[in-house]
Amino acid sequence: MPSDRPSVGKARGPLWSEPGSLLEHVPVAVFGLDDEDRICYWGPGAEDLFGYRATQALSEPGALLFAAAPGDRPDACSRMAERGRTEGYWRGRLSARHRDGTVFGCGFRVFPVTGVAEHAVVMVLASRGDELDRVKTNLAFLDALFETCPIGLVMLDEDLRYLHLNQALADIDGLPIGDHLGRRLTEIMIASDGGEYERMLRAVATDGRPVTGALVGVRTRGHPDQDRVLSVSFFPLTQAVSTRSGLGGLLVDVTDREQAIVEATATRQRLALLDRASARIGTTLDVEVTAQELVDTAVPDFSDGAVVELVEWMDEHMAFDPALPVVTRRIAFGSVLPSSLTGLMSAREVVHYPPGSAIHQMLRTGRPICVPLDQEFLVRTVLDENRARMLADGDLVSLLLAPLIARGTVQGFAVFGRSAARPAFTEQDLGLGGELASRAALCLDNARLYSRERNIALTLQRALLPSSLVIGPYLHIAHRYLPGSHLTEVGGDWYDVVALPDHRVALLVGDVMGHGVSAAAAMGRLRITAKTLARHDQEPDELLTELDQCAHEAGIELATCLYIRYDPTTGRTRIASAGHPPPLVRHPDGRIELIDDVLGIPLGVGGAPFRTTELDLPDGATLALYTDGLIEARGHDINEGLEALRTELGRIPDSLEEAADRILTRLVPSSPADDTVLLLARVHRRQE
Repeated sequence: MPSDRPSVGKARGPLWSEPGSLLEHVPVAVFGLDDEDRICYWGPGAEDLFGYRATQALSEPGALLFAAAPGDRPDACSRMAERGRTEGYWRGRLSARHRDGTVFGCGFRVFPVTGVAEHAVVMVLASRGDELDRVKTNLAFLDALFETCPIGLVMLDEDLRYLHLNQALADIDGLPIGDHLGRRLTEIMIASDGGEYERMLRAVATDGRPVTGALVGVRTRGHPDQDRVLSVSFFPLTQAVSTRSGLGGLLVDVTDREQAIVEATATRQRLALLDRASARIGTTLDVEVTAQELVDTAVPDFSDGAVVELVEWMDEHMAFDPALPVVTRRIAFGSVLPSSLTGLMSAREVVHYPPGSAIHQMLRTGRPICVPLDQEFLVRTVLDENRARMLADGDLVSLLLAPLIARGTVQGFAVFGRSAARPAFTEQDLGLGGELASRAALCLDNARLYSRERNIALTLQRALLPSSLVIGPYLHIAHRYLPGSHLTEVGGDWYDVVALPDHRVALLVGDVMGHGVSAAAAMGRLRITAKTLARHDQEPDELLTELDQCAHEAGIELATCLYIRYDPTTGRTRIASAGHPPPLVRHPDGRIELIDDVLGIPLGVGGAPFRTTELDLPDGATLALYTDGLIEARGHDINEGLEALRTELGRIPDSLEEAADRILTRLVPSSPADDTVLLLARVHRRQE
């Protein structure tokens, strides 16, 4: 290795430099031999030691680098490589040949690594014999290290995908060699350094600057609960089969020696899990979604399986009584185990826990507890014999029970389970499990309160909307009210049809801005007032003027209303609007007309008069009245929605009921952000 190239990268975060490495004192050449003993990798120091550039050495027979000295056999390269393959590690001295013909003594250390399709590559580290003699003590230490400690060897491509590795590294990671090959480093290593380890290796690949003896705190996919400290050395490699550069690396597990780093890594892992929990739990106001988010956060990073159960209180203000059974409903579940939890802890199951159970112990203290999944737990806590038997035969060995308490209310609890393949829960895990449950409990309580308020608002809204509308020989109607999704609050959309003297009829549709109980209550007041005013048979603009005054007196700051009065004797139709989306008319010939010249200002604003416009509706014409939830949605503007409604009206079937269902299906998303009203009215003329 050239002396002017730094051998140690001083890293930040969890990376520390480890001085005194052999590579700092002895120039080391690194190269690889394939199955046919041809040079397939050409790494640091190889050009300095042997005089060949990568383009001159790659794909050439390894024998190019050796000379037959007294006592050496002509096939020294092949014999060296074969011993490395069969013995796993071989060291010795052979005569090497420089490109200029010079012969010199050279020390070799040889290791096999496994690659794609089980192809083996022999990794060779070579140094001049006279240089090795200068550091004989270091060499003795190095030989002892290789013989007594598992040294992981790896080759990565420039995208940090595994090309070759040995069994020692596979053992460190806890995964078979085949599970590494072709996967990225980040798919195997779980570093807690914000990507510093990955950036360090990419810098080696792009800049060609080796890193020697850096300490890295990691977890691996094979041992996700075990914090380890690895001493890593990486150097650039040139491959024979492509022009893309790669990396060679040596990794040593020094966890026992670096306990302080282990503890720091564990702390970072816990903080990282809490950070993920903050981002992932409570993204919606849906109780079951929130519970599942808690489970998905915990599994598999914290536990092998988890469930969330809500207590089924007879009265929501009922206090926990340790002398009474606890009845719960499981609403979320997740597991990475093949058998222990599947079918046992399915969601939506009602479960009874007897007094004296571990659940009672946890709820009585209000703090998380750890319990072994042993015979005593099964007898005291699990009433169902089949379930107890299946749990006893399963993979779980320990449980962490954490209460879900928010604002002084016990909502339920979370159960986290681990198998024997993972460490038992510690005191630190108790705190972490309790923190996860505490954060989820607040989100669950918000969702519970929201669901209760939404149900009240929805019940109120449905009670205030008309249960049946006027049906006569001159007007056929189809009406729909579709509340927003369960993730949105109930709005103030409303509609009505009022019978007037002389067979005339009034159609109304409106929307009170806002959501929740207050919007539903304001909607009810506005609808009843509008219906009462309509029965006085006022002109549309006069009705809206009085309705505006009523809205102002009632404290309704912003609402819309569309009023249409139809006379079947003449076809004369009078229309006025207070800021409501314009109606559409489908004529019998299929032509669609938008009545947009009477928009007006919303109710509650005041200061501007309303205006009535008039048109003649032919026999068989269809009016479409609606609220903005039908034509406005995320991802497209109101004009796009209006054009889509025109298109659907142009091809509606004869049945208005079928037409209403079809329009809602085509235009309203599966999870609408707002309420929707649709009123289709087909008018007919009265024959004298």
